[in-house]
Amino acid sequence: MKSATTGTISGCVIWFIVFGLLGSCLGPVGMMIGGFTSVTEFAMQTVGPFVCPDGTTVESRTYATTTNDEFGNPQPSTAFVLQCVDANGTVVKEDPVLYAYLWIGILALISLLVAALLAFALAAPAGVLIARLFRQNRSGTMAENIEPK
Repeated sequence: MKSATTGTISGCVIWFIVFGLLGSCLGPVGMMIGGFTSVTEFAMQTVGPFVCPDGTTVESRTYATTTNDEFGNPQPSTAFVLQCVDANGTVVKEDPVLYAYLWIGILALISLLVAALLAFALAAPAGVLIARLFRQNRSGTMAENIEPK
């Protein structure tokens, strides 16, 4: 009974370590991909029902604007806005930021779920690798293993 409990606890610790390593890599990658793709029509249509009131449709609007570069000089850029339009074609709500944050959050959550699944798949091999490393450290030098006692 004691070895089963110890094995379960060590397996959970190994899964947590593997999940932490994978999540620290995949989480930022998901957020980066979300940032790049937040201006796509697919992202706006996916997140639009969370932002827009019932009975409205999601549309996107782009317009030319300026932004400042690292030296404070104005540079031309394009802005993207999610619009909620009612049946008459009137814009009921306009959202320039929230939809992008939601989209980035969804992709970050998906990447963490992938990290959790990969951690389940890789926890056993990681446990075997850790056990071999500890066993190798305990065995001493090769000369001790060859000479008779």
